[in-house]
Amino acid sequence: MESTQTSAADAAHALLERVGVERLDTAFILGSGWSSAADDLGEELGRCPLGKLPGFRAPVVAGHGGVVRAVRTGSGRIAGVLTGRTHFYEDRDVMAVAHGVRTLAAAGVERLVLTNGCGSLRPDWGPGQVVLLRDHINLTGATPLRGPEFIDMSTAYSSALREVARSVDAELPEGVYVQFAGPQYETPAEVRMAGVLGGDLVGMSTTLETIAARAAGVEVLGISLVTNLAAGVGEAPLDHAEVLAAGKAAAPRLRELLTGIAEVL
Repeated sequence: MESTQTSAADAAHALLERVGVERLDTAFILGSGWSSAADDLGEELGRCPLGKLPGFRAPVVAGHGGVVRAVRTGSGRIAGVLTGRTHFYEDRDVMAVAHGVRTLAAAGVERLVLTNGCGSLRPDWGPGQVVLLRDHINLTGATPLRGPEFIDMSTAYSSALREVARSVDAELPEGVYVQFAGPQYETPAEVRMAGVLGGDLVGMSTTLETIAARAAGVEVLGISLVTNLAAGVGEAPLDHAEVLAAGKAAAPRLRELLTGIAEVL
């Protein structure tokens, strides 16, 4: 099914009905390595497989849980938690990539936490390092917007929400995330290019979702888990198993961070 604004409204209605709540206040999309952090975000109110909602498909990437949950957080708000996303490289349908974010916005979400696993251009940010996104560079050549939607992206990632994250972990650094189309990992030359452009991190998600969220008026907090040093920065070959292993090793810290953020948002 093609993901459109109309199907996002349909999916939001189906989502709220399946999880048994009237609306969502906040949401978390958990990327590679982050799914284990979902268990402590709050009291679970309901769940359903993503693939059962209009316009969604079950995730194809190992390490993504493929479920949407509704939880009551420590702040008393209702949060949606997606343990899976559609990546641009799956079928090059940018509207499918944005569909999850648009569904959450249609369900009432005003603040969105986007997470990912990524490669680091900085040798001092090795596997297990968590980085707040200050900005991004979209190298996919795509956008989820159509027509004259001139969205201001000067504050793509909310400074206020970054302060919320730092109230939980004051040591979190900030960086610039560069999205490549994938699914192949970046070459050393591409990584060097990303660094010349001002990037600190490289990955295959997040920026297109952020554009869709900002177009819908949703504030975004972006958080990356470094799972490996990018090609040419480290000597080890890149492997998705390394991504999963880094997420598993960092799970206690990720759970503590997201639980603390959920109690404030």
